[in-house]
Amino acid sequence: MARRDVPAVPGVLSAADVLRTGRAIARAQESSGAIAWFDGGHTDPWDHVEAAMALSATGLIAEAEAAYDWSRRSQRADGSWPMKITDGRVEDAAADSNFCAYLAVGVWHHYTVTGDTAFAAGMWPVVRKAIDFVLDLQTPRGEVHWARAADGSAVPAALLTGCASIHHSLRCALALSEVVGEQQPDWEVGLGRLAHVVEVHPEAFQPKSRYSMDWYYPVLGGVLRGRAGRMRIARGWREFVVGGIGVRCVNDQPWATGAETCELVLALDALGEQRAARELFAAMQHLRERDGSYWTGLVFSDGKRWPVERTTWTAAAVVLAADALSRTTDGSGIFRAEGLPTGLPVDDSVCGCRLSGLAPRGDR
Repeated sequence: MARRDVPAVPGVLSAADVLRTGRAIARAQESSGAIAWFDGGHTDPWDHVEAAMALSATGLIAEAEAAYDWSRRSQRADGSWPMKITDGRVEDAAADSNFCAYLAVGVWHHYTVTGDTAFAAGMWPVVRKAIDFVLDLQTPRGEVHWARAADGSAVPAALLTGCASIHHSLRCALALSEVVGEQQPDWEVGLGRLAHVVEVHPEAFQPKSRYSMDWYYPVLGGVLRGRAGRMRIARGWREFVVGGIGVRCVNDQPWATGAETCELVLALDALGEQRAARELFAAMQHLRERDGSYWTGLVFSDGKRWPVERTTWTAAAVVLAADALSRTTDGSGIFRAEGLPTGLPVDDSVCGCRLSGLAPRGDR
């Protein structure tokens, strides 16, 4: 029976539909608490957390907390997680900085949904170690190297999508630090530097402009809002959005993906563009199966689903978008970044470029 507080988007998905999707995610959860991409697939720490967030949003609290307990138990001594784990076996021992930072978003989300301060306090040491690991990869300019290799060496490259996501993670981590009463001034400095480099220094990042995530993530991650965010979305709209279908993963292929579509829905919602967000959300429902699961994507030139897999992270993005559009749970504003700290702004003593005279970030 559907709970009254399960998200629903009238005319698109009912609460029962969304709960069915939450349960489809839970069916892929291993006994360890890990949430694989699909039954029998591998687990990565970022998508695992997003799937846990969807469980929280659909009222599957015990399952969500089992997922976070897996994150706690599988964290390595340096604060990181392996990139890829299959049935408890490490397949790729390298650590992605964005993957590791994202636990903060999940823990903050679960806390806002449940109000459980004991949960927040119990996960705080895990989040603190993860964020310290991530910020150890931050350069003096502000970008964060995307990974540490299996031998512990930093991979000297930064990704715009990853850094924009880390920006959101740092804001959630700082909010959590206030709840547990442990201020982290170094994180505030790191957050300000990261926001600045994402906003002002495109040369800091590897060229990935063919990917739609590089287009909308500076908005989704909370760096660009207001006029600046709307202008960025407008510039890439024709390049990436396919009417009645969804959002291309890359601009040069006829392949629309459910997760990217729902992430753009979340970015649009954060900009106050609910009508466009709802239209996109409705458009991607062709990927839904009767059991509530979602296919990853569609090659719209020939009508074939590809890859032939129904991923938990696609389903999770649907749930989170439904919650954002409906304002159902107390965690529905997680990507609107409601009430989250913004960090310390960068000034001329840190960066040679001058920002004086520019409007505050949220107004541009």
